[in-house]
Amino acid sequence: MTTTDSTRLNPADIPVVILCGGMGTRLREASEKLPKPLVDIGGKPILWHIMKTYEAHGFRRFILCLGYKSELIKRHFLEMREQVNDFTLHLGSQQPPVFHDETLEENWEVTFAETGLETGTGGRIRRIRKYLGDAPTFALTYGDGIGDVNLTAQLQQHLESGRTATVTGVHPTSRFGEVHVDEAAKQVVELNEKPTLATGWVSGGFFLFQREFADRYLDDEPSLLLEQAPLQQVARDGQLGIFAHEGFWAGMDTFRDWTDLNKRWDNGEAAWKVWKD
Repeated sequence: MTTTDSTRLNPADIPVVILCGGMGTRLREASEKLPKPLVDIGGKPILWHIMKTYEAHGFRRFILCLGYKSELIKRHFLEMREQVNDFTLHLGSQQPPVFHDETLEENWEVTFAETGLETGTGGRIRRIRKYLGDAPTFALTYGDGIGDVNLTAQLQQHLESGRTATVTGVHPTSRFGEVHVDEAAKQVVELNEKPTLATGWVSGGFFLFQREFADRYLDDEPSLLLEQAPLQQVARDGQLGIFAHEGFWAGMDTFRDWTDLNKRWDNGEAAWKVWKD
């Protein structure tokens, strides 16, 4: 694919694969009854926040790789119209509900793919290849990470690079509080609960891949992990680019993360909210 051809790609035609099958064992307080992608931030599932982020950059095709409590994710989307719209239901007849003045804003195409309860992240991607269609490029992210990533700029960088894959690099967050001290006064002047380290990069998800990645670097082993052999090999081949993201990013791994993200939303400090109401 030439650069000229690639620049004509419309984000609306690029499938966005979201890994939604994990059990979220470290977030047990919030996810024991729900799959992690349905755990809410400000009353909406984190999965919705992720999809709205992509939508803000023109993406609208989604493929959800399901596993743990998949039926609840399916039910959530099937019931979205009933949750936000007025409707009339003729009991005792076979007529479907009649919806009035529909207000559902999300114009998404969502494919729900059962990829197994214990399948690895790479195995899940391998199992949804048929839903990619003939798209030369696809996006991929996890169902528990959010950020104000400039997905438009990332797509342009990826296509212009000619590489097989691009990962979003983010600065890691320390598990320990950062203390700024006035040593002369032996006094703490500032305490940052979860500081972002200025050096080094970690994967923040939000990948872009050429279709060949799913065919060449993934095999049919169910336990295959994307983060191990596939990404390690594509990196050794010189085909893994990095999109450096200096803005906000957070993974919702623990109950502490969940409460922090909800606090940010409630205080109007949700930096990842890049869409308009």
